Amino acid sequence: MKKHKPESRIQVIDRAAMLLDAISRYSLPVTLKALSADTNLAPSTAFRILHSLIDNHFVDRDSVGRYQLSGRLIRLSSNQSNAIDFRQVAIPYMEKLRDKFGETINLTTREGDVVIYVEKAIPNRMMHVQQIIGSRAPLHVTGVGKMMLGRDGVEGIKGYAQRTNLPTYTRKTFSKFDTLVDECLACVDQGYAFDNEEAEMGVGCIGVLLYDKFGEVVAGLSVSAPIQRRKDEWIKHLIKAGKSISIELGHVIAKV
Repeated sequence: MKKHKPESRIQVIDRAAMLLDAISRYSLPVTLKALSADTNLAPSTAFRILHSLIDNHFVDRDSVGRYQLSGRLIRLSSNQSNAIDFRQVAIPYMEKLRDKFGETINLTTREGDVVIYVEKAIPNRMMHVQQIIGSRAPLHVTGVGKMMLGRDGVEGIKGYAQRTNLPTYTRKTFSKFDTLVDECLACVDQGYAFDNEEAEMGVGCIGVLLYDKFGEVVAGLSVSAPIQRRKDEWIKHLIKAGKSISIELGHVIAKV
């Protein structure tokens, strides 16, 4: 009698799932020793897999080395978090910014190593920047993309650089790793980012990030304009709109 082959399994994924299940059973952050015991994995194996999960934002590690599920993973598994359509929340703010600036306002989301344009508000003027809904742009040539990279930290930016080789689109594109790291981290620190003709000569953008109730980035909000018409005074209005949208999405703004 012919024997049936066992179902194909991928060991590292099985082990990662075991660790996630184990973490979920604890109401407080848990130690590596406890997770190793719960899963019967060697501490070195558990440590390696946990840090891969951290790199992919599925697990967080606190200051004393204990592990917990990340806000991103909780968001992905929460049906309630999907109840709010961030596009519908953002559109009224986008329209107000469009009318105030007289320029194109964009809403983008991240998919892997690119941002995708999912919504726009177009000004009533003949000469304006036109972004096509559904079009994509590499993270390192957009303002919001650089902020998203900056939140991944140096190792995350390094991985992106290795995967993409940082293609150059204009002479102003950040195509060298060290300068890209400095730029991305600075953008996160200041809370907004410029695209200074890095994707297309003659076009400049200013972008901010939008956050959900778990503190995860859900989208980028930006203004695109001919570089000679772009104004630094728009920054404060973009930041204010970004915070207002994030609050409507459930994000709690930390008080300084």
